[in-house]
Amino acid sequence: MKKLHIIGIIIIAVAIGVIFVSLKNTSTYADFTEAMANPDKEYHVVGKLDKNQPLVYEPKINTDEFLFSMVDNKGVSRQVVLHKSKPQDFEKSEQIVLIGKMQGEQFHANDILMKCPSKYSEGKPQVN
Repeated sequence: MKKLHIIGIIIIAVAIGVIFVSLKNTSTYADFTEAMANPDKEYHVVGKLDKNQPLVYEPKINTDEFLFSMVDNKGVSRQVVLHKSKPQDFEKSEQIVLIGKMQGEQFHANDILMKCPSKYSEGKPQVN
């Protein structure tokens, strides 16, 4: 075999390995009920901030822990422990996507995505 063929086979093997690793780390969208049924699996949970519950962020104690409550799209409310600092303009978010796992009655999120209100309405900028 030529050296070029051996290098080609090695590149193909590495590519297949990368594909398998990336497929293993994928998570699916769910609600709190489904996440609770499978606590070992990572999920994306979509919902809204429960503004009736307190937001707890004490950076002097732990900068990487933010507690709040979220209501998923099916109306189930759960306390969330975000293992990051409190995002800027968090209270203004329209929709939240949490990425993490259930642990008991709490959802432990490693990451968060927020949909904030549009700065534009009917094509004109809003004045803050």
